[in-house]
This record gives sequence, C-alpha cells and structure tokens, in this order.
Amino acid sequence: MEFGPEALIDHTALRRNLGIARRASAGASVWAVVKADAYGHGMTDVAAALGEADGLAVARVEEAVRLREAGIGLPLLVLEGAFTGEELQLAGRQNLQLVVHHEFQIKLLERTQVSSPLGIWIKIDTGMHRLGFSPERGREVLGRLVTAVALVGRPGWLTHLACADEPGHPHTQVQWQRFQALLRPGETASLANSAAILSGMAGPREWIRPGIMLYGASPFPGETGAQRGLEPVMTLQARLIAVNRIAAGERVGYGGLYRCPRDMPVGVIGIGYGDGYPRQVTSGTPVLVNGQRVPLVGRVSMDMISVDLSPCPEARVGDPAVLWGRGLPVEEIAERAGTISYQLLCGVTARVPRRYLASQDENQGAVVRHRRELG
Repeated sequence: MEFGPEALIDHTALRRNLGIARRASAGASVWAVVKADAYGHGMTDVAAALGEADGLAVARVEEAVRLREAGIGLPLLVLEGAFTGEELQLAGRQNLQLVVHHEFQIKLLERTQVSSPLGIWIKIDTGMHRLGFSPERGREVLGRLVTAVALVGRPGWLTHLACADEPGHPHTQVQWQRFQALLRPGETASLANSAAILSGMAGPREWIRPGIMLYGASPFPGETGAQRGLEPVMTLQARLIAVNRIAAGERVGYGGLYRCPRDMPVGVIGIGYGDGYPRQVTSGTPVLVNGQRVPLVGRVSMDMISVDLSPCPEARVGDPAVLWGRGLPVEEIAERAGTISYQLLCGVTARVPRRYLASQDENQGAVVRHRRELG
C-alpha cells in the first residue's frame, strides 16, 4: 500500500467526454486541447488515449515536439505559433500547424527559408484583445502568408471567445458576427471552445477546440461537469496517515485557527499544497473518506491536511480519501478556493504520480500504467 497521494486518470471517461463534444457540435472536426500537460492529466498519455480526435492543440512548439517524440501522429496545432527560425524549421520537420497572430510572426515567415510546407491558421482578434489581427487586416495577412511561405492547403481562420462561459453575454454574439463577416464560403474556421460547444454555437464545418470539458469539468460558473453529462477524468486521492482523538477546546494545525468544539476524532491525510491541493481552502471544505463527506479543519500545510472524522468514526490509518474527482466535483473545491477548476487540475505537482486507468465502471478500474509525470 502506498501512502503518498496519486491522481487516477480515467481514459474511458476522457473518450466519453470527447464523444459529448462531437455530438454537441453536429459532427465538426475536433482539435482536442492537451496544452499544459493536458490540464495536469499527463500530456503524452492523454494524447495517446485521444486517438479518435481529428487533431491535438497545444500552446507551444516544445509541447508539440514532445508529442511527436512520443510517437503521436495526429495533426498538431500550436496555438501560440512559432517565435524563432529554429521553431519554424522544427514545425516543418515535425509537420506541425502554426497559428499566426502577430506582425512579428509574418515577418519571421517572410525572412525564413523553411524546408517543408507549413499548415497555417490566422488568428483574428474579434474582441478578446489578447492575440490576433483585426478583422479588417485579415485579407491582407492572408495574401502576405500565401506569398511568404509554401503552405499545406489554404490557411484557416481562428478566433477565441472572451465571454462564452457566461451564457447569453452580448459580447459573444458581437465576436461571432465579426468572425462570420470575415469568412468566405468553403474556408476553414475554428471558433468554439468548451463553453461555446456546450452552448450549441459550433457549426458542422468548424474545427472545435474542447479543453476543460474533455477532462470532465464545466466551463460555466456555478455548475459541475456532471450537470452536462461529463465525467471527471482525474480523481485526486491520498490516505489517512494518522487518526487522533483531540479534546474539546484544543486547537488543530498552524496558527491554531481551528478549535475543536467537542472531543472528536481528527484524521491527518498525506496531501498538501506541495502536491497542488489549494492552501486557500478553509475549514469546512469537503473531503471524501471511505466515500463519506467529512470537513477539513485548520490550515492546509505543505504535505498534510486535517479532517473531522466524526461522520465516519470507524476510519483507520490507510483508508482512502478523495480530494476531488469521482464523488466530489473539482468545481466545488475550486469554488471553496476562490479559483477555477482549470487552476486546480493544472496545479497538481510533479511529485504526485498519475495512475492511468484503461477502463472504469462503478466497481473498479483496470490499471494500465503507473508513473510520475515530470513534463
């Protein structure tokens, strides 16, 4: 029995969530987003499990190269594009598709001799005001790129929605209209992130970009992925490493912030902010011990948390505890931490082993790999 924390990664749930994205988008092509180590789930293993996707999207060239070196043959889209001649050469050799979003990148393409044709997507800033060209410059940029570099097909068009996670926000409609006004019949486009997909905004000829929904969490504030039929892919768990009887009036943890209201059993679980569990959560945050909700008490420390075991007094050293995942939505813990599920999932540290499950039903999962993700 291992007493350290681990993150169970359910590939069957991952593929089911991919299926939900497809069904919600009328058969659009799918860029499955696996940047940031697949939102903390282990990029190379998740990429291998997503073989039914039409392609994979990452943020940086180095992430795409890592996938190629791991034997991933799917089309790869680099969302931030290339920034050096060396990266352009790598993109050509590794058959990567690049987003171009800045004048600097056009000039780089104009002065760099690339040995292989490139797949290019032009990013349009329709209102996010982060990356991209104005819609008015779109056709000029297209003409320069067609002249500057040997291309694999015609460039595609891409934009990103700023407020899609707020259903009905008027700015989303403004962005959609600006993007549609740029497009001409038959051109390839990509607009819909997870929120837009689940809101029914994706068109059948589009390349959708599901991210957080693939991992079982909702992009919408105030709801869980389960409410959209999604399944959690990561279950973060640890074990009880001590069970103590603490007298009424005694204090627990750093700063003595929690005072026991009665004689009570207090369990110590071997996980903390050094593993990615958020320090900012407060007493009362739920943890599952043997499937029973118990409240966290006191401060989160680097390697440990304490919980009130009064709801399950039979708990013993070695019993499992779930911090989020199956039975305890990550969105609920994120709300307690004053953050979003994306940050919690991406923040699980490298010292937490990822254990990959080939399948999982209500009873058990079949373990196919157990190793540490250090990327």
